[in-house]
Formats: sequence, C-alpha cells, structure tokens
Amino acid sequence: MTRVLLAANNAEVGGGEVMLLATAEVLRDLGVETAVAGPVLAEGATGGVVDQAEQRGFPVLRLPAQRRAAMAALRSAARGSEDWLWCHGLAPALATAGRQRRVVHVHQAPSATHRAAIGVSRLRAEAVLVPSHAMTAAVPGATVVPNWTDALPVRDADGAPDRPVRVGFIGRHSADKGLDVLARAVERLAAAEPDGWRLVLAGDGRFVPAEQTARVDAALARVGAVTDRLGWCERADFFGAVDLAVFPSTWAEPFGLVAAEAMSAGVPLVVSDAGALPEVVGAGHPWVVPAGDDAALAAVVRACATAPPEVRRAATAAARERWQEHYSPAAGRAHVAHLLRRLGIGTSAP
Repeated sequence: MTRVLLAANNAEVGGGEVMLLATAEVLRDLGVETAVAGPVLAEGATGGVVDQAEQRGFPVLRLPAQRRAAMAALRSAARGSEDWLWCHGLAPALATAGRQRRVVHVHQAPSATHRAAIGVSRLRAEAVLVPSHAMTAAVPGATVVPNWTDALPVRDADGAPDRPVRVGFIGRHSADKGLDVLARAVERLAAAEPDGWRLVLAGDGRFVPAEQTARVDAALARVGAVTDRLGWCERADFFGAVDLAVFPSTWAEPFGLVAAEAMSAGVPLVVSDAGALPEVVGAGHPWVVPAGDDAALAAVVRACATAPPEVRRAATAAARERWQEHYSPAAGRAHVAHLLRRLGIGTSAP
C-alpha cells in the first residue's frame, strides 16, 4: 500500500502544522497509510507537532530540533524510500529538492530572500500547493487547496449586542496581525462612548519580535481599562465570549484560519484587506477595512456592532454558507481526494 509521509516545517504547532495534522486525518479517513515527520521541541518540552501526531495514532519520525540537522535527517530518510512525501513548508521541501513522488505545500508567501529557495525546493515536485488565490502571485503555477477548519457551535447573531460590545481578537499578539491597530481603534470607540466597548483578547505574544511586542504593548496600555485577556483558550469558548471578531492583519495573510473559524461559528467578523482575508470572507462581505487604518477600523467595527438584525443575520448566514462550501472538513476532504486522484495515489474511499 502507498504511504504518505507528511513532513513538518517547525516543531511548534503554527498554522502550517495545524493544516498538516488536518491533512493527516483526511488521508487516514480516505484509506491512505499516513505518517508524520517533524523536528522535536527543545529537551523536556512536549506538545509539538510530532507529539500531537503520535497522540492521534500516526507513526512518527522524530527529527533533530536544530533546523539544518532536521533537514539532513529528513533527506537521509527520504533517500530510497517509496513513500510519497508531502512537505509542509520550505525547510522539508528544500531538504528533499529534486526528489519525485513529492508534494510541496507552501503555507506562507515567500520573502524576497526566500523566493530563490522556493524555486529550488519545488524542483521535480509532482504538485505545488498554496492555500489561496492570493498566494499564486508569489508562487506561480501553484494549485490552490484552501485550508479548512472544524465546525464550531453556531452563535445567534440576530439581536443587537448588549453594552458594552465585546470586540474579540484571537491569535498572535503582534503588529503584523494588526493588534496595535485594533487597540487604537478601540481607544477611539471608548473615547466617544466610555462604557460602550470592551476588547477581548485571546492568544499571546510568544515568538513575536521585540520591536513588534513593544508597539503592541504600548497600544494596549492605552485601552487596558477596557481589555479582558483570556490567554490561549478553546476556539468555541472565545467565539462564545465575543459579540464580533476582528482580524486586522497588516501583512499579506496567506489564508486566515481564524476568519474561517469565525465564519463557522456564525460570529460577525471584520477583516482587513491584507492578503487573502478578503478572498476568504468573499466579495460580498460587508465589513472589510483598509489594513493599518485605525480610524476606518473603528468606523467599520461600530457599523458591524450597530447593524440592523436583518443585516447581521444575512451576513453571518452567508459567511457560514461560504465556510460550508469552501472551508469545512467536507470541503477539505474533497480537495484532498481530488489531489490524490490527480497524483494517482490510491484510496479506498471516494
């Protein structure tokens, strides 16, 4: 039986590793023998991508924690193997460049310094995948396989929110995610209506560069009195605790998993026009704002919160229907099954 080895870029679980694990589940559901390879976390740490894969019952190949050593170990393991190799990220793709029976899955738009490496990494690959059409400008010739998310409990967004309105953000507390822009927007809203708004934060600032942390912390300090911090929490708990969600990224988002999750949960959402976010929510979504513009963001957040019930109902219903069609587990399964048929990887399920 054909086996697919999914190779992770990082030891920690970020967006690419989330999709690697989701892909592994789909492959197994489709009857494909599946294993996961990835770097280990620093000594004594647990919960990395290979740990999570093993907990889900997948055979794993533990690679060294150090990047170059991990790449060398993967290259050695792949040499002579009959496995299909599905490289989630640049490091495993570059380590195995030139190998056939290989899929290269690019989860982030390459920087200027990485574009040449992307060109080398895709050498002789059978398929190159990206999660959005926005990404194809940076990775020409790639096939779009959208990310997908689990279904979440659906919120009732019919009525107007109580006051204060709970404006939610979940993710990395960084400037590229636009949290400083959101903080300034909430500062504007609270200045006009002191008891009308609360900022609800989930996530934290781990792995964020110091310069970005300083910018975000300075902006958040000015709205500290109206800010609730949940830390990392379950997605369903976060979406259950907010009236609307805001994803104000300032960098070119390759996809936007949290936006798709909000769509699944039926929560009204505001997004910036950065990268693939407008693509994810769809052309008809009413609450899209120019990236980096806190005054415009404050206005759109207010418009979202005060929209008539029928407008909120129509927007959230359309967003959930779009999630169901494009970003649900069923949609992800269909995309993966189509790719397997195209590559000639046999499955026992349609």
